[in-house]
Amino acid sequence: MKRVILAALAAGFMLAGGACALPFADGTEPAGSEGTVTVISAEEPAPADDESRGEYVFSMPEYTGEDVITLNGGMPCFTDGDAAAPEGVVFSGLDSLGRCGAAFARIGRQLLPREEREPIGTVKPAGWQTVKYRNVDGKYLYNRCHLIAFELCGVNADERNLITGTRWLNVEGMLSSENLIRSFVEEKGGSVLYRVTPRYSGEELLARGVEIEALSDGDGGQGVCLHLFCFNVQPGIVIDYLTGESYPLDPENEWTEEGSSAADDSHEPYTPPEGVTYIVNAGSHRFHLPECKGVQDMKPSNRREFYGSREELIELGFSPCGSCKP
Repeated sequence: MKRVILAALAAGFMLAGGACALPFADGTEPAGSEGTVTVISAEEPAPADDESRGEYVFSMPEYTGEDVITLNGGMPCFTDGDAAAPEGVVFSGLDSLGRCGAAFARIGRQLLPREEREPIGTVKPAGWQTVKYRNVDGKYLYNRCHLIAFELCGVNADERNLITGTRWLNVEGMLSSENLIRSFVEEKGGSVLYRVTPRYSGEELLARGVEIEALSDGDGGQGVCLHLFCFNVQPGIVIDYLTGESYPLDPENEWTEEGSSAADDSHEPYTPPEGVTYIVNAGSHRFHLPECKGVQDMKPSNRREFYGSREELIELGFSPCGSCKP
């Protein structure tokens, strides 16, 4: 299948999924041609017309332990212009931090790949870290997560289609939706409108999660109708979304190569970095003020720096130190 890379701002409406009430809410015209991959410039994005998109406006959901949640009553936010788009894929360009934007596709049988997937290890998405933990399936915390799955469009090692996502996001979060869409297209022969939008907080390099919208065309969404948010989390692992750094709640899950230690347990004086709010003991599951004497007594392999709130630590299962009373 021929794929032509275009720099066409006119296709930007396909990527503007910030607000809506019902599918096909406006009458904008499609852009592109059948079987194409269109790339939208990140430096000059097409403006989103929130007035025409209806009542729903995306707001970052709070993670409360549910890995996948429904947004907008399960109703996706496609426009009349999206519905008229030809079969193909539209990618956003990377932003100034190297992060992916929204990706849109009309997925039909012609778009499904017929070749084997090739390696993608040369792509390093924003926030990428190569780190392993014992409690992660496959050991590696992070996957190169496709926004539009290779099994749906055949686009593989394209930096505009790959984000740093946890193994949990990739398998437990996104995979079921991708399999549902692939099965519908193969078995029913119809097409599906599909948009995946990574959602970031401020200048964080890692997405807090991905917003997924999908609607089968021609049957009023009877086959596929989804509007979900999949959180970029991993059970038992604390993630710094600003940088991609992480640590396990249980130090036993720290990965060690044979003959090496999880961390240097030397007794050099420890100086907390500027801006840190609490120091966490991953062994005792207690948290301390940075100046607490107990911080110096910790094994370095158990010591973790935390930049969030007291409430966040308590929600993660940590208890305040009885001495410094943070």
